[in-house]
Amino acid sequence: MSLPEVVTREQWLAAREALLVREKALTRAQDALNADRRRLPMVRIDKPYVFEGADGPVGLADMFGASRQLIVQHVMFDPGWEEACGGCTASVDELSDRLLAHIAARDTSFVLIARAPYPKFVAYAAKRGWTVPIYSSFGSPFNYDFNVSIDASVMPIRFNYRDLPALEEAGQSWIADGPSEQPGLSCFLRDAGEVFHTYSTYGRGTDFGGSYSFLDLTALGRQEEWEEPKGRAVDIKPTAPIFD
Repeated sequence: MSLPEVVTREQWLAAREALLVREKALTRAQDALNADRRRLPMVRIDKPYVFEGADGPVGLADMFGASRQLIVQHVMFDPGWEEACGGCTASVDELSDRLLAHIAARDTSFVLIARAPYPKFVAYAAKRGWTVPIYSSFGSPFNYDFNVSIDASVMPIRFNYRDLPALEEAGQSWIADGPSEQPGLSCFLRDAGEVFHTYSTYGRGTDFGGSYSFLDLTALGRQEEWEEPKGRAVDIKPTAPIFD
């Protein structure tokens, strides 16, 4: 691996200032993209999905707890596997309690859902020391409906918003080689007693960290004008705006 060129401080500053122009342009473009994401329409969830959790069978609405929003990390864990995907495992390993507390402080819950049976999933989570709430979608069409379990015998292949012809054109025909599990994040909003799907992202769209990165995927965003709900013991306050 080659190292960067060694230059004078003046030359470095000139190169850094040129790069800063591009960084600011990217930041502004990202801000605009986040705003467009918040303006996406949403879809009412009418299907009565049933999951298995620590307290037995639950519905999607139960995972919100007292929050208005829900972020689901789809963990790749086929029922026949003994362990979850290594990449998914690494990403969950990095979810600290404080990061989850920051997300919760914005009226948003965060959970893990996998297709592995609950006893197998909870045993793996305990071995890893995970504290994130986990649920099993085993026996439910949830994973297939949200395109993270791919099986042509269950429903037509579709992944990352591409059908099979589009996947083949993009050089991703391998996804049709057989049943597979894929990573993803999905966001939901609860309003007037109903649950709505607002956003899902897959592949490289799941490669990030930090509470703001997760909140930027949701319909309500970072909620900088958020006020702490009365009676909730949370010691986290909104941070100051980030200057570009």
